[in-house]
Amino acid sequence: MVQYVIQTIAFQLFFLMVYDFLLKKETFFNWNRAYLLGTALLSLLIPLIKIERFKYVVSQEYIISLPEIFLGNTKQQEPDVIVLDPVIILPKTFWSWELMFFLGALIAMMLLSFKFLKVYKLLLKNPKKKVGNLHIINLLKSNVAFSFFKYIFLGELINENEKKAILKHEMVHVKQYHSLDLLFFEVLRILFWFNPLVYMYQNRIGELHEFLADAQAVKTENKNTYYQNLLSQVFDTKKISFINPFFKQSLIKKRIVMLQKSKSKQINLLKYALLIPLVFGMLIYTSCAQEQVKNSTEQLSISEQIETLKASLDAKEGQLTDEEKSSLLELLKNVNFSKSESNPWKISVVQNEVNEDIDVPFAVIEQVPVFPGCEGLSNNNDRKACMSKEISMFVNENFNTKIAKEHNLTGKQRINVIFKINKAGNVVALQARAPHPALEVEAIRVISSLPKMIPGKQKGKLVNVPYSLPIIFQVADEKSDTNKG
Repeated sequence: MVQYVIQTIAFQLFFLMVYDFLLKKETFFNWNRAYLLGTALLSLLIPLIKIERFKYVVSQEYIISLPEIFLGNTKQQEPDVIVLDPVIILPKTFWSWELMFFLGALIAMMLLSFKFLKVYKLLLKNPKKKVGNLHIINLLKSNVAFSFFKYIFLGELINENEKKAILKHEMVHVKQYHSLDLLFFEVLRILFWFNPLVYMYQNRIGELHEFLADAQAVKTENKNTYYQNLLSQVFDTKKISFINPFFKQSLIKKRIVMLQKSKSKQINLLKYALLIPLVFGMLIYTSCAQEQVKNSTEQLSISEQIETLKASLDAKEGQLTDEEKSSLLELLKNVNFSKSESNPWKISVVQNEVNEDIDVPFAVIEQVPVFPGCEGLSNNNDRKACMSKEISMFVNENFNTKIAKEHNLTGKQRINVIFKINKAGNVVALQARAPHPALEVEAIRVISSLPKMIPGKQKGKLVNVPYSLPIIFQVADEKSDTNKG
């Protein structure tokens, strides 16, 4: 989540810099409107897009990675177990990041509701009339002018000659659905209340709406008269961020400057083409970026292992004798290959054992054990992901974080847990390693209390399946907590 927010803010910053330095002064108002709305949406979507082909834009020739080799029947059986995603246990403080986020979003939502209430009160308290599809609200004892969707609010104190020009201006806002743009950014302000760039986006789109409406209004009005209307009366409009006010002091000068500006040359439209390489570069970045905590391993099937070695042997055609090839292929029966993001290849040479109660590794198992609630998923990868999520939630809810204070533990504590889901669906053969024995005991207690699962199957028979689970316990810094208090 944190990585997503950081990427979103970074992309919005790039997009706004391009707008301010290259596009803002152009008179392509509709193009600029599409740019602001489109890039605001793209900044939210691009971090979620992962294109596999873009992962290999950087040539593998520049990546040197030596394999890890485990010989014999070693206790460390990473390739033969299902490695669950790490469980991160953060200190349970009242002012957690999640609570701050939801509290900020709640306040932002309340503010938006208050703005809606102000507009609704104006609708109730003032006389109104319908002209076609428009609703004209006559604001009593007011010199305010603004619009909101199909409602145009005009103060009764505004000069009748000026009302005509103002009405044409506000009708542009209505016809082009400018209120919809502003509400889109209001929603973003609720979800990303902590992000100042969202407010900057809304400010830019608000300015642009006025330029668009002015450009349309002066087509049927005398420019000099229109300028006088803008300058003669600078009223205090209601400060509501999702309305389109006609009189706004901070915008009057900019609107007049933009009205006097000559139309931009068509060749300047090429500036918008800059968006293509910009988005392309962002997609490459998000596709290549590795998740901070993810350390899952994708195992190859036996047939893929054989094909991999055969391809390697074919590449060495003429360098190996037939006898050497046969020996290598025979050796393959006792070799496990696996791939991971952090290490392209891991090789494990395992000794053959004769054991009636076989532990089936993830590389070959047909059906992994299923956590309660994950039964509807159709393939092993989805079931594994579901189990990781459920176990992570279970450990976070049940792990006794008071252990840290009881044993004066500080900093990051890593606990490695190994267990099996047996033929009955129960957790067995639990082992844990941690910097302190109390953490090992607590980890075993929590994992042993996992609910009964649907056991794994291989060739229609129930089997044992081994798992490895890293738990990272981030102990709260008492000194910093004391300072905060």
